[in-house]
Amino acid sequence: MANRIQPTEAQWKAIISNDKESDGKFFYAVQTTGIFCRPSCKSRPPKFENVRVFQSPDEARAERFRPCKRCKPTGERLPDHEWIELVTEYIDNHYTEHLTLDVLADVSHGSPYHLHRIFKRVKGLTPMEYIQDYRMDKAKALLRDSGLTISDIGHKVGLDNTAYFITLFKKKTGVTPLRYRGQYVLNNTSMEVQDHDEIR
Repeated sequence: MANRIQPTEAQWKAIISNDKESDGKFFYAVQTTGIFCRPSCKSRPPKFENVRVFQSPDEARAERFRPCKRCKPTGERLPDHEWIELVTEYIDNHYTEHLTLDVLADVSHGSPYHLHRIFKRVKGLTPMEYIQDYRMDKAKALLRDSGLTISDIGHKVGLDNTAYFITLFKKKTGVTPLRYRGQYVLNNTSMEVQDHDEIR
């Protein structure tokens, strides 16, 4: 895997100092964001252990990294739908963490305003609405399939404030988490009784 190596000391220095002289000599990708950049990119410096170095944009693309919207390492503009796909992938993989519009804009190398506008145009809802819906879907699964407490489930989906988790869940589903779990258990019990009667 010669094309997926960590940066040398000189390359790392070029990355953290946004060295324009190094542009074209190599490209770097950040594993946690799925984005690759020119050394001169003005985005927030990544962690060393998350960085991989490539000799060309094609090598980075072959490893499924997408070009940075800010520094345009391929010389082309990243299509909006690809950019938003990258953001949604990040949310899906990091929904348990503290996510804000600023955080998402930072990791996707865009501005909060632009991200909010393009995300809503592409997905039909805002980034924060998408995060809430994704978290509630995960919470529903945990309510159905685990014996975890309501507060533990809230924590597992990235909502440490239990009261807020309950309020948001009810707003999105029309019932409290406890009621949702109770309804699921009741429905399953009814189906089991029906199956049992049919067997008899």
